[in-house]
Formats: sequence, C-alpha cells, structure tokens
Amino acid sequence: MAFKHSAAAALTLLLAVCGAISPAPADTFKIVGFGDSLMAGFSLGPDEGFTDRLQAALKAKGLDVAVGNAGVSGDTTSGGLARLDWSVPDGTGLVILELGANDMLRGVSPEIAERNLDAMLAKLKQRNIPVLLAGMRAAPNLGAEYQKAFDAIYPKLAAKYRVPLYPFFLDGVAGHPAMQLEDGLHPNPKGIDIMVEGILPVVEQAIAAKGGA
Repeated sequence: MAFKHSAAAALTLLLAVCGAISPAPADTFKIVGFGDSLMAGFSLGPDEGFTDRLQAALKAKGLDVAVGNAGVSGDTTSGGLARLDWSVPDGTGLVILELGANDMLRGVSPEIAERNLDAMLAKLKQRNIPVLLAGMRAAPNLGAEYQKAFDAIYPKLAAKYRVPLYPFFLDGVAGHPAMQLEDGLHPNPKGIDIMVEGILPVVEQAIAAKGGA
C-alpha cells in the first residue's frame, strides 16, 4: 500500500491511539485495529475508515466499545513487530491484527512475514491480550508457489495460537473496482462498509468470548 513512513507519522499514530482509547470509561471494551493502510484509512475522510465504521457498527448493536486506529500506511510485518509494544496499550480487550499486504506486494519471503506475525502473536499472548487475526491473500501474479506459501500463513498461525481468523480482510472488495479507490488496492467508503459487514460477526464473537461490552 502507501510506503511513506516516518518518525513524525509514528508520533502521530501514538497520539491518535492514546486519544482514541484513553478517554474511554474503565468499563468500555477497548479494541485496537493494528495494521497498515487498509486499517489506517488511506485517502479516506473523517469517520470513513475501518476502525471508525467498525466502532459505529458495534455501538449500533448496543455494545460499549472504543476502537483505536493503530494503522500505519506502508507498514510491513517487520515494522509492525517493531512498534507493537507501544502501539497496543495495557487494558486492550482485543487486537485486530492485520498485516502482511505490503510484505506480499514487495515480494518479501513468506517465511519472514510468518516469523514476524508469529512473534507479534506471541507478544500479545504473553500480555494476555486476545487477538483476531485478519488474513491476507497473495496476488496471483506472484506465482503459484509464493501464493501457496503466503496464503497458508494465517490459518497456520491462527491454529497455533488458537485465535479466531477472518480469512481475508479484503473479502468482497479485492477484484471489485466499484469498492476500491482509483489505485485498485485500497477500499473506498463503500468497500469499507463491505469489510465491516463481513468481519462484524467475528468481532462480536471475540468480544463475547472475552466477556466484554
């Protein structure tokens, strides 16, 4: 996705996450969307991004939640691993972990992406923070061997750590130009609504399993 990443962006992210989560009452169920530009809301307006729309959808169902946006455009699994500890505050009830698309687009070895995601899941497990793993799929033009290895990462890790898996974060959006921005990679507002609608039941189940909201 977009590849610009700087110290200023990292500071902005930290302030945004703290601002989105800290003011919530103690009994509010806190979710952190941790990912790349798909999570960050690349080129979308206020309240049009995934975390904003997910929070609105959950509240519409009567759930007391706060969904923080810890997405960084251009982030890879390596970048995510480096910033995980400070991007996910203590007291978080659920992390939606969505990374790997940029690794795939850059042709990073699936072994590296898997190792980084594994390390992130291990860190969150050590902190007793539940995770919903949002999967990604490789583009066919990368070849059958790469595609097979990359696509296997998410179900493998979900089984290893016994976390719920949403198999494809862009389900209903990828390959549908009407749901995408002109770049053909990122969701437009309609695409975001499709993504939220698809993942919503899985998020609700994860919240219920934690006994939150």
